[in-house]
Amino acid sequence: MSGFDAVTVGRRVLATESKALDQMADQLGQAFIDAVEAVFTTKGRVVLTGVGKSGHVGRKIAATLASTGTPAMFVHANEASHGDLGMIGAADVVLALSKSGEVRELTDIITYAKRLGVPLIAMTAAATSALGKAADILLLLPDAPEATDGVNAPTTSTTLQIALGDALAVAVLERRGFTANDFRIYHPGGKLGAMLRTVGEIMHGPDELPLVSKEAAMPEALLIMTEKRFGCVGVKDDQGRLAGLITDGDLRRHMDGLLGLTSGQVMTANPRTVSATMLAAEALHLMNSWRITVLFVVDQDRPAGILHIHDLLRAGLV
Repeated sequence: MSGFDAVTVGRRVLATESKALDQMADQLGQAFIDAVEAVFTTKGRVVLTGVGKSGHVGRKIAATLASTGTPAMFVHANEASHGDLGMIGAADVVLALSKSGEVRELTDIITYAKRLGVPLIAMTAAATSALGKAADILLLLPDAPEATDGVNAPTTSTTLQIALGDALAVAVLERRGFTANDFRIYHPGGKLGAMLRTVGEIMHGPDELPLVSKEAAMPEALLIMTEKRFGCVGVKDDQGRLAGLITDGDLRRHMDGLLGLTSGQVMTANPRTVSATMLAAEALHLMNSWRITVLFVVDQDRPAGILHIHDLLRAGLV
């Protein structure tokens, strides 16, 4: 097509939507605070509703809320008029999405919410629309132009809805004190679930630890090192604390007269360790930063487990 430049069009779209996002960020105020509190304090669920592209965005916001600790669901406005209104309880909060706020299909769900006293949050660009005037809390979208020339297809408006939904979910998440461990409960599968597992869930336990005392002769240490197959052996002091670590590098540095030395003479003192409560993803980061393949796990300086890079591979983190 003569004169068509895809990159120019793409940049224009992104610039248009970026400008609208900045505008929305600047206008956030009390209504957003009220919406966060309404979602945070509800005893029921957050019910998202909408039709068309707003409906698709509503499904996404519901999924984001649910995955971050806020019970949420999507009810299509059309289906609500044919029995699905029964899904909405008096303890719920309704979040209705519509750029124009004049979608006929929303009438029944708005009326139902008002009759039951269910808080109604509206996400719309039209404050004086039927939805805007009915809302208990109005999240007003900037009346920004769509990112299309001559075709009013939902682009900027849906981007604003998604972004505002994300802002709401994250604000509620932080208001709730939601942690990575909480998040893991809702994401047990796949690489994300693996990244949120702790070292204690992946490590080898006490029975598998390659350990010797500082006084142990190196032939004994080499035997343990070979049997356990972690490529290292930990060295304990008289109180059972991890005093050092012997690796292949230590063996090479003490080749002369190695078998006549004790473990304490060969070990590298104060080895790097991690705790069982550390996220496995963080342990992987440390291994990469320190360029090592194995870490002892300690509890009050005493060996409690051992973690090898292969364990992280099997767990799906790499």
